[in-house]
Amino acid sequence: MKIGDIEIRGKAVLAPMAGVTDLAYRHICMGMGASLCVTEMVSAKAMQFGDRKSMDIAALEDASRPTAIQIFGDDPSVMAAAARKLMVNNPDAIDINMGCPVPKIAGNNSGAALMKRPEVCGEIVNAVSEAVSVPITVKIRAGWDSDSINAVEIARICEDAGAAAITVHGRTKTQMYSGKADWEIIKAVKSAVSVPVIGNGDVTDAQSACLMLDRTGCDMVMVGRAALGNPWIFREISAYLTESCTILPPPAISERIVVIKRHMDMLCARKGENRGMREARKHVAWYFRGLRGAADFRRRAGELSKLGDLDILLRDVYAANFYATDFEEGDLQ
Repeated sequence: MKIGDIEIRGKAVLAPMAGVTDLAYRHICMGMGASLCVTEMVSAKAMQFGDRKSMDIAALEDASRPTAIQIFGDDPSVMAAAARKLMVNNPDAIDINMGCPVPKIAGNNSGAALMKRPEVCGEIVNAVSEAVSVPITVKIRAGWDSDSINAVEIARICEDAGAAAITVHGRTKTQMYSGKADWEIIKAVKSAVSVPVIGNGDVTDAQSACLMLDRTGCDMVMVGRAALGNPWIFREISAYLTESCTILPPPAISERIVVIKRHMDMLCARKGENRGMREARKHVAWYFRGLRGAADFRRRAGELSKLGDLDILLRDVYAANFYATDFEEGDLQ
């Protein structure tokens, strides 16, 4: 499949998640078989002022391609200017956030709030498309609320304005991340446009990824919360789709330990040990889900301050789980 002139191999995309999908985690997920990654969202307004944090969020590496840089805002000219500035990082695509439901984004007329102004959606896509030479993708929701489901309308407008692919999260803004995603709206968008459509919402494993592809006809699936502490989901999806529904076993404790260590080493190398270890706490806790003694290990993860602390913790996790044959009561809480 191609998005514009970008060749995409595989069917699973790593979703943009603030505070999660930084360069280090994208590196890990691409190594596990993610076919496309999207950065954390970058404020177009902040880019006007040369915000260093925004440029850091948008940093890319050749080992983690293809990757789209996601931007958010509500002013077409500001969005276009931000996209032009971000070209210094050589993104494979620019993704426009029209789906973020959190109050500080949607409450400022950006993210999912754009779906209440279809004409502005088109103006933004057109402006950004004219500003840069890479493909433009958009991420939308089903609509603002259950009384304003307009994903098909928005998708058509964005395609006409120059979007090369559209991601549809099958929930409304008011749903946030609760309830069940409506895959029918993804199917409707796929039927309404000719560009590739990426389905998002309730893809939790290889089987649900396959089911979404079959039921909606979408071209790819986007994985968000199910990838937290679980980059292996991408190779599991790939194996299931390409190897006659093969279900891969979960990673061995030894592999889990190696990946955690590699991830946190990269995090600290890029952001410094103090900041890196603060951010590592949540990642490490996610990685521990399902392990013997997980509750106590997650508590200890929340106290990490140095890489040496992590080494001690991982040694204890390995010792507790190397000979484990079953789960203790409460480990999966």
